[in-house]
Amino acid sequence: MIEIKNIYKSFEQKEVLKNISKVFNKGETNLIIGRSGSGKTVLLKSIVGLHDVDQGQILYDDRDFTTMSTKLRKKLRQEMGMVFQGGALFDSLTVEENVRFPLDMFTELTLAEKQKQVDFCLERVNISDANKLSPSEISGGMKKRVAIARAIVMNPKYLFCDEPNSGLDPETSLVIDDLIHSITVDLQITTIINTHDMNSVMEIGDNILFISEGEMYWEGNRTEILHTENQKLQEFVFANKQYQRIRDDKINDL
Repeated sequence: MIEIKNIYKSFEQKEVLKNISKVFNKGETNLIIGRSGSGKTVLLKSIVGLHDVDQGQILYDDRDFTTMSTKLRKKLRQEMGMVFQGGALFDSLTVEENVRFPLDMFTELTLAEKQKQVDFCLERVNISDANKLSPSEISGGMKKRVAIARAIVMNPKYLFCDEPNSGLDPETSLVIDDLIHSITVDLQITTIINTHDMNSVMEIGDNILFISEGEMYWEGNRTEILHTENQKLQEFVFANKQYQRIRDDKINDL
């Protein structure tokens, strides 16, 4: 579980996050949504420590990340997995070398032990016969799968995904959503996803936080968002034609 309490963050006297509090539960896909410039990316980066907050607390299973020493923060980061927007694979490494990279950096496992873990994670994301390929030889969807495999290779307690469906077609996006959700549930990880993809919201939004102009305006789940009366949230979701179609389909299914 991750809990943020009364988070504030400013850049050059411009307040970007204003008094945000939220609990992100393990075993659930927690989504942060909002317009571009709303502060959702700053919030995600603050939670993982890429930005230091001006006020407030960030608690990882009751461990206060905001007051930790640099040494303890480094140790805690080994419990985190990251899926970056572009995948961020190393072009000079093969698929299996990319996945093995965190094990090489942070563990003293034997090569055989590392290989066993790498093979398990690649199988978990449904990739076979691609171990020796380079990133340039695989599709965008496969790159995201490799990025997910690398993110979970250290058996993290916490998984962070920044726009994991960016650049993917709708069908592949659904596959990636299902994969992240199943890994989250099966491994009981605390997963936080920063997204603008309304398909993701409706398919895997166990716990949704809507941010507008740096403030938290709504929280709920994928069922509750169908019937929201929050004006700012309505303006955000109904501006998305894709969402209108998804919403109509979901309501018709009820």
